[in-house]
Amino acid sequence: MAAYAPECVQVFVGKSPQARHVNRQIQQYSQSRWPVLILGETGTGKEVAARAIHQLNPRGPFVPIDCSAIVGPLMESELFGHVKGSFTGAIAQKIGLIEAAHGGTAFLDEIGELPLDMQVKLLRVLQEKEFRPVGSTQSRQSDFRVIAATNRNLAVEAEQGRFRRDLYYRLNVVTLRLPALRDRREDIPLLIEHFLARYGGAHQLTAETVEMMVSYSWPGNVRELENCIHRLLASGPGPLLQKQDLPSALQNHARQAAFERSGGASGARGEPDEIVPLAEVERRAILHALRTTKGDRATAAHMLGIGRTTLYRKLKGYAVGNANA
Repeated sequence: MAAYAPECVQVFVGKSPQARHVNRQIQQYSQSRWPVLILGETGTGKEVAARAIHQLNPRGPFVPIDCSAIVGPLMESELFGHVKGSFTGAIAQKIGLIEAAHGGTAFLDEIGELPLDMQVKLLRVLQEKEFRPVGSTQSRQSDFRVIAATNRNLAVEAEQGRFRRDLYYRLNVVTLRLPALRDRREDIPLLIEHFLARYGGAHQLTAETVEMMVSYSWPGNVRELENCIHRLLASGPGPLLQKQDLPSALQNHARQAAFERSGGASGARGEPDEIVPLAEVERRAILHALRTTKGDRATAAHMLGIGRTTLYRKLKGYAVGNANA
């Protein structure tokens, strides 16, 4: 999602004011060892930014820790390691991710997903630089820089008791906020070029295809754009990729935009123009998406660029009881 080169300050692809601001902050934060809290929607490039901060001034290893993927009773062992025989299946000593990060950077991705009991143990590591592996009576040392990332509002989570205030203040020394792709649309052509150069060789997109991609809201942000390029290259005949090669989410967005410009279905049939209330346009779009997906609400929500909860709420308001209504 971003190109890194040690001799180049730019690590976040784009020329928009938002991208330039992110690049300046990454460069600035790389020169110190203060904790950094990276905020942004899913797919905006939080790990890319974290790696860039580390690589611009590398010290020791970069250890990514996905707090949303480590679940259940093995979480403590994954983070802090364990000694042989500490539990069933512990046939050898294991070094945890916290110890592996010693001297380098620990990237705590999706920190908002970490359970409260693990938050207490993590806070102790950050404060005292020490931890105790599962089953051990001896403490060990680990000194590392911490970069954390989340798509949640941790201040609100802390207010509501779902995240420890003391840990939040420990992590939130400096903040890097990554913009959503829809808020820096001028960077989309540059990102398309970037991903085509990386994956596509001689492939190119028609101007109309690029225009459709710029107009799309990209709810999955840069990750969704990257996946879109992968799909174009895999399914398009090439080397010139057309708008009809785009995924269905973008095709449906383009059809909906044309539908709205026409003033609704009646205007599209050449009948007298009808002024359709926006709420009715929205209702028709939602029902059309459900018919297109044969009632798959998750896919319909993705096509419409809204969350599933939002879709369910609107359907309830329309008193739609089944997907094909």
